Order: sequence, then C-alpha cells, then structure tokens
Amino acid sequence: MKRWLAIPLALAVAWLLFTLSPLWALYRFSEAVQRRDAVYVEQHINLRTLRLSLVRQIVTAVRIALDSDPNIEAKDRQRLYDLSYGLALALAESMVTPETVIDLLLDGWPEKLDLPQPPNAHPTGLAIRSLGRLGAYYAASEMRGFRAVVIPVPPEGPRSQQTRIRMKLRGFSWRLADIEMAEALQVQIAAKLSQMLVKAKIGAGSDK
Repeated sequence: MKRWLAIPLALAVAWLLFTLSPLWALYRFSEAVQRRDAVYVEQHINLRTLRLSLVRQIVTAVRIALDSDPNIEAKDRQRLYDLSYGLALALAESMVTPETVIDLLLDGWPEKLDLPQPPNAHPTGLAIRSLGRLGAYYAASEMRGFRAVVIPVPPEGPRSQQTRIRMKLRGFSWRLADIEMAEALQVQIAAKLSQMLVKAKIGAGSDK
C-alpha cells in the first residue's frame, strides 16, 4: 500500500520541482539584469520571437489609437495601418537588443525611448532579492503546457501595469521568449507612432 502511495507522491514532487525550475532561471536572469550583464541576457533570450512579439503589440496598439482618432478619414486609415507596420518593424529592430531588454526590465520603463510616463503609471522592474519575493512570482506564474510559463512583473498590482514575461523550455534550460509590455507603455509608444504617421500623412498631402 505504501509503495502505491509513493508513486503519486513522487510524481507530485517531480511536478513541483519542474514548475519551480523556470523561477530559478528567472532569478538568475533578474540578477543579470540588475548587474547589466548584456552577455548573459543575450544568451538567455530569443531575439527573433521578441521582435515579432513587439511588432504585433505595437501594430495593435497603433491601430487602436488610429481608430479612436475622429480626424482620420476612412480612406486614409488603411494606408496608415500599412505604414504603422513598417514603423513597428524599424522600432523593433532598434528596441530589441540585450541592452534595451535590460533597460526595460530594470524599472519597467525603457528610458532610452524618451517616452513620458503617465502620472498614474507606476512601472516596476524585475528584481528578486529574497526567497519570499520569489514565492510571490511563483504564486502568480501561469504554466502554459509543459514548455512555457508566463510570469507577471510585478506579480502583484493591476494587470494594466504589469510587464508579462513568457519563458520557454529549450532543451534543458529556460529562455526568455516574449515580453508583453505594460498597457501604459503600449499606449505611449502607440501615441508617439500615431503622431508620426499623421504628420507623415499631412506632409504627403501638402506636397501634392
């Protein structure tokens, strides 16, 4: 009887250890961020998937901003959509580097982009300075199958102010595969790009 009980117990312990493994990887990654170790960060992120994710987030946010602008005519909207994709690609190329990932995760806001922080935004960086803090991240983490986990930063607080990190198991190690920017940051980037698009449209119109 005891032997039969030992099997599910062993499986439960194994599953617990497995779910803890990405948190250990996150802890080591947070240490690299705090010491600004670009070499370690580059070795533990997937730049391609990060760029694709950033393009998707920016294009979606810009389209929402354009749709809410009553001064843009319907006939111009599709052209601005297409232009937004090109701008998002260019921004992703410059923004997604080990250094800019560190810049974003240090305090939750990319200082190099020179974007104003809204008064009600309180971004928080990735900092795990105690086991208790690691426990908060573990409680807030969401396993996505056996090979991916989503972890909000910070683990507490409103969803709109969280940066969400997706880590993916590659071989026997966890790598950062995606960063979903906080809503306030997406709005600021979208506003800046929307202004650029509208100015480009006005400039093109004045040249005709």
